[in-house]
Amino acid sequence: MVFGIAGVVGGVLLATLFAWIKSKQARMQTEQAQMGAARIIEEAKKDAAAIKKEAELHAKDSVLKERAEFEKEVREARREVQNQEKRVIAKEETIDKRIEAVDKRDNEFARREQALKAREKSLEDKFAESERQVDEARRHLEQVAGMTREEAKKNLIDEMVEEAKHESAKRIRVIEEEAKEEAVRKGQKVVALAIERLAGDFVAERSVTVFPLPNDDLKGKIIGREGRNIRALEAATGIDLIVDDTPETVVISGHNPIRREIARLSLEKLVTDGRIHPGRIEEVVRKSEQELDESIREAGQKAIFDVGVPGVHPEIIKLLGRLKYRYSYAQNVLLHSIEAAFICGAMAAELGLNEKQARRAALLHDIGKAVDHEVEGSHAIIGAELARKYGESPKIVNAIAAHHEDVKAETILAPLVDAADALSGARPGARREMMETYTRRLEELERIVNEFKGVEKSYAVQAGREIRIMVQHDMVSDDDAARMAREVARKIEAEMTYPGQVKVTVIREMRAVDYAK
Repeated sequence: MVFGIAGVVGGVLLATLFAWIKSKQARMQTEQAQMGAARIIEEAKKDAAAIKKEAELHAKDSVLKERAEFEKEVREARREVQNQEKRVIAKEETIDKRIEAVDKRDNEFARREQALKAREKSLEDKFAESERQVDEARRHLEQVAGMTREEAKKNLIDEMVEEAKHESAKRIRVIEEEAKEEAVRKGQKVVALAIERLAGDFVAERSVTVFPLPNDDLKGKIIGREGRNIRALEAATGIDLIVDDTPETVVISGHNPIRREIARLSLEKLVTDGRIHPGRIEEVVRKSEQELDESIREAGQKAIFDVGVPGVHPEIIKLLGRLKYRYSYAQNVLLHSIEAAFICGAMAAELGLNEKQARRAALLHDIGKAVDHEVEGSHAIIGAELARKYGESPKIVNAIAAHHEDVKAETILAPLVDAADALSGARPGARREMMETYTRRLEELERIVNEFKGVEKSYAVQAGREIRIMVQHDMVSDDDAARMAREVARKIEAEMTYPGQVKVTVIREMRAVDYAK
């Protein structure tokens, strides 16, 4: 723009110079032209001045315009530089703040690390001190409480066990309410069955027969030279003979009642005949076996005839006959089966059921006892398998298997047989016991029950087959009642010997009384 102004100025100067030259030439050429030249020069000067002025004005406008644009560009550039400077300054401030924050954080971390180390050391010291104080307090507590740490732990465990029992009683009660029937305690029955078979109070009754002798001189003959006669008799019968200092008595011992009876018959024949030697013993034992087989068959046929259930398999008849020589707490099992058959038939008749089928099931319900010393298992299951083997109907088989709840009852016949069995065994005089023994068992039942907390009254009923317990409602809850029933049952199993099973019933009753006036 400056160069443009200079050009204009130069042009003006050149034009002026050109005009002056022309004027000079005009004056030199003609004098006439002087005036004209003067006038032209004057005009030229005026024009030049005007042009110069115009050029100057134009130049000034151009300069002003260019300056304004330049200034505007400068201002914009300056503003952009200022903005960039502001942004740089802001970023620098942000970076400075971040660096300062990082420094503070590092300082804080260092301070915390030192504090943690100090605290860790303090905690270690306190832990060591607390262990020392705990040991000291434990020794002091043991001295004050009069018990060691192990004893206190045992007491705590006992309390936790008691609480667990309470919670388990709640759970058991809920399960029983949902199921709406009492769970079958199969293990208890197995134990009860083992106690029934092998309990010491009844071993003599169940496994021993006493044979009387006319005189003690026969003991020598029975024993024989070097014991050959007694060994031959024991080998032929499978039964132990005990000849001791008891006057005029020989004890026949063995768990199989049939073999005991064979040994008794054989010994009776030998003593009557007087000829006692191994050859004679074998012959007499064979004859006794034949006689006993015939007696067993007749006893079974008589039972079938008395009950009125024809069409029974011959092998089952033999099994029934074998029950003639089997006793359960002094109650003859064959007579018990016949009695149960009549009771079951009467109940079936009252209910409008098949009376003959009920009698048949009850008559056969204990046939497993004829072989339970030879076959492992519950006599109910053994009897059911025998009945199934010899063609009895599924209803009869199930009634035999379920009469002690070893399996689930599938028909109404099973609970009828169970009830008839219980009635025949529990009626007064059915299982002969000394009155003293019977009374002592009832008293023992009530004594065991009365030891439990919260028991108000207890009654042994149904010849000792059931114990009913009245408890105080404010001391025993419903859950505690369920737990008490099980604990009483376990204690009875552990401390008593009894036939069959004992039902434990806990009764909790709350009465509210008010008067209308």
